[in-house]
Amino acid sequence: MMNFSQKLMELRRARGWSQEQLGEKLGVTRQTISKWELGQTTPELEKLAAMSDLFGITTDELIKGTSPEPQIQEIKPRRFVFEYEYKSSRTVRGIPLVHINFGLGRRTARGIIAIGNKAVGVVSLGFLAVGLVSFGVLAAGLLAFGTMAAGLLAFGAISAGLVAFGAIAAGIMAFGGLAYGVYAMGGAAYAGQIAVGGIASAPVAIGDLTHGTVEIGEGVSAGQARDIIMQTCPNTPGFIADIFSGIAENIHIEQ
Repeated sequence: MMNFSQKLMELRRARGWSQEQLGEKLGVTRQTISKWELGQTTPELEKLAAMSDLFGITTDELIKGTSPEPQIQEIKPRRFVFEYEYKSSRTVRGIPLVHINFGLGRRTARGIIAIGNKAVGVVSLGFLAVGLVSFGVLAAGLLAFGTMAAGLLAFGAISAGLVAFGAIAAGIMAFGGLAYGVYAMGGAAYAGQIAVGGIASAPVAIGDLTHGTVEIGEGVSAGQARDIIMQTCPNTPGFIADIFSGIAENIHIEQ
């Protein structure tokens, strides 16, 4: 730490001033400046204030010979926020042909083709998608694809629809690891009329472990299986009876 005399000399030399030049600025003689720098005398308060203004430092810094500690500015981590929106100028009855809308908050893409966190459109793609054809983690539509999907035709880990495909599927026709419907096919299938599976439970049960009014295992022809189906469930559509009877004919149970 420097004392006043050393600090004064340093400040003067840093600006390239002679003792005489500094004296002129402060209204004192060169000899007075020399005595201050040699520590023989000290300036009065008025001159200290003038030097403080001249050098742009505080009197405390000047007298004690210290430098102000740098101010450490707290740096706050910046939060990354991604937001993007595009809306086509072409519209159909006031609805954008294409609307893409991503970001935080209640942002929903609405368009004939909609893409976003939440998307509503004829064709929609998003985390939550609703549309005639929809793709999303949660999807609902006439044709739906998603982790959880609901629609006339639904594909998903968990799906529900007129026709549903998924690990867990429920619908008029359900296909999945666990399938439940009027007509069901799966590892475990439970149906109101016909079920096919490793475990099958329905009025007409086809498979290995079966429980039903009529149980069909191996060794049955397609014609026999179809007759059984139509006798037990007479309202079964012909194409569905053909599908299940064909499966029944090809069942082979390992002993």
